[in-house]
Amino acid sequence: MSDSVLTDVFAVVPPVLGMLWAVKELMVLKRVHLTGPAQGSELKTRLMADGSTDIQKTLDLMQEISKNIADGATAFLVQEYKYMLVYVVIFSAIIGPCVNLGTMIAFIVGSLTSIACGYIGMKTAVFSNVRTAHEAWKDLASGYDVAIRGGSVMGFMLVSLGVLNLFILVSIYNLDVFYGGDHPTLYEAIAGYGLGGSSIALFGRVGGGIYTKAADVGADLSGKNEYGMDEDDPRNPACIADNVGDNVGDVAGMGADLFGSFAESTCAAMVISASAPHYMEWKSMMFPLLLSSGGIVVGLVTMMVVNIFYKVKELPDIEKALKGVLVISTFLETPLVAVLCWWALPAGHFAIDPERLHCTWGDCCASVLLGLWSGLIIGYSTEYYTSHSYTPVREISDTQKVSAATGIIYGLALGYLSCIIPVLCLAVTVCIAHTIAGMYGVALGALGMLGTLSMGLTIDAYGPISDNAGGIAEMSELGPEVRARTDALDAAGNTTAAIGKGFAIGSAALVSLALFGAYCVRAKVDTVNILDPWTFTGLLFGAMMPYAFSAMTMKSVGKAANDMVTECMRQFPKIISGEMRPQYTRCIAISTEASLREMIAPGCLVILSPLIAGLLFGKNCTAGLLSGALVSGVQMAISMSNTGGAWDNAKKYIEAGGLGPNHQKGSAAHKNAVTGDTVGDPLKDTSGPSINILMKLSAIMSLVFGGVIRSFSNEEGGPFWL
Repeated sequence: MSDSVLTDVFAVVPPVLGMLWAVKELMVLKRVHLTGPAQGSELKTRLMADGSTDIQKTLDLMQEISKNIADGATAFLVQEYKYMLVYVVIFSAIIGPCVNLGTMIAFIVGSLTSIACGYIGMKTAVFSNVRTAHEAWKDLASGYDVAIRGGSVMGFMLVSLGVLNLFILVSIYNLDVFYGGDHPTLYEAIAGYGLGGSSIALFGRVGGGIYTKAADVGADLSGKNEYGMDEDDPRNPACIADNVGDNVGDVAGMGADLFGSFAESTCAAMVISASAPHYMEWKSMMFPLLLSSGGIVVGLVTMMVVNIFYKVKELPDIEKALKGVLVISTFLETPLVAVLCWWALPAGHFAIDPERLHCTWGDCCASVLLGLWSGLIIGYSTEYYTSHSYTPVREISDTQKVSAATGIIYGLALGYLSCIIPVLCLAVTVCIAHTIAGMYGVALGALGMLGTLSMGLTIDAYGPISDNAGGIAEMSELGPEVRARTDALDAAGNTTAAIGKGFAIGSAALVSLALFGAYCVRAKVDTVNILDPWTFTGLLFGAMMPYAFSAMTMKSVGKAANDMVTECMRQFPKIISGEMRPQYTRCIAISTEASLREMIAPGCLVILSPLIAGLLFGKNCTAGLLSGALVSGVQMAISMSNTGGAWDNAKKYIEAGGLGPNHQKGSAAHKNAVTGDTVGDPLKDTSGPSINILMKLSAIMSLVFGGVIRSFSNEEGGPFWL
């Protein structure tokens, strides 16, 4: 079998297997029928003897709540996708004549793939959440099994779709009737795929983030602070909107974000090395895509290993199993990367354009592995600063005995301090990878960090599914025993989600730098000199962008939360007196309208800024802008996400009795912690994660329009009008 055929097989078979695995897991989930405890089981006997629980009524209520959540999530995504499709049509009409037809088609394919991935993820989550609650009614292991299966459907389907669609696009464009033989033009066209994926991710992350946190903050302020209600109390009109938000923000938005990272890092690696002589070979040309395809194989093996060796029987077993997924996949990925580099890349030394460095397959292997292991270190660093198992979060909890202000001060300090280890990891990765393989090495480092993407997505989707299951259990009145199980599932998901956020931010930084290198190749920017006035102007503006962007998104959450609180406070007196039932749809409408309205301005800032800078002030100004946005954005994303996560877990530590019996739910310390958690919600779930996309989308936008920006620059890289 020839190398070309082997390449095609390895690029296609793993994604197909990944999709089949996802379908198999979905079939298993469909066999979970909502019929209550099994006939003759100890639980069924106990409930029948007790007589206090009407099993059929409880099941009907669970299905009604699940349907409300699913309908709300679907309605929001349909409205959001209408806005997105208008954007895709308008921007396609701009890309076609300004860049080329191939880039326009790739942009459309990338956009539609990202939309499909988000929709599949959301549908899977709302299908799994009620089944997780139902199985947790039986025992902890059954609830965990459903939640992790639901997460794996999204993880494998999203990565498999992304790899397969990109492979098909590259294969078609490599035909003689398109760009066969002209690799630089081919990969510049393929960059449109990354732009499409990242554009949809922007709207998904920002729109979904505003939705979920407007509902969450509104529910907390009105229910917890004013009436002392528990989370997900069915009397709270915002509780359904809060659960809907988990799906549209933490599942659909997060999935689109990481899909964008995968697409952009692959495109960046291909564009940077497009002129290298070794790319005449098909297997070398497809090497970045083979890395992603290999990650699917590793994910499948990891799931089998974890299912066999990690049995969930007690509460600590959940976190061990979830962490095992990440650690085992990282270990398994390491030898596979070495084999792929040895097979796909040329023997001996070869040159990577534009640096003309002479590197070996071993250098490329080292670059990928640096990214892979740096991601794991960054993830565990994030866990240390955000989990209540460690000192930093416990210190915040302790200060909240005194006042909310001291807890907020400590939380801000923790967020700033938590930047140190991730930045050191990124700096080491970039320095070594760039030294041995140039910007190509940096792009490979980003691909390495995303090598276990299918596992990362599985765990990230597991969290919202468990969170929703807890909400359904609370609203269906399944009892404290079941709620304790769903809380345990959710708590483990929060810990591993923090690790996932570390991966997302770290990979976004490396992807942005790789795309910046690709832009410099495309726009022919030889050096970035900060003493150049136009470069420095762009640098200042780029450093300001994450602050302006965060201000817009946080203010949007605040405005929508105010509207939500006003609506809830209007309903509460009649709900508590029994005069009316909660009007959930009104709160869903408030979140939907606010998120769709408020996502436009931040989106325009990210999409238009690099283009305006380049067209009016030259390619050097855009280079400065991208540098400033990257350096400023990565620090802000890390500190905001970790600060918000620490406040959230400080509250949960107090609720779990970590400060003793005098400082539990309802105490002054708990109320102070709720204030911190409420302030942190938009930081960790709206602004922080969205900055990832600001960094990536600005860079990929500049790359796609690099030729246009170059034509609007003078010989020195300044504005054309000088």
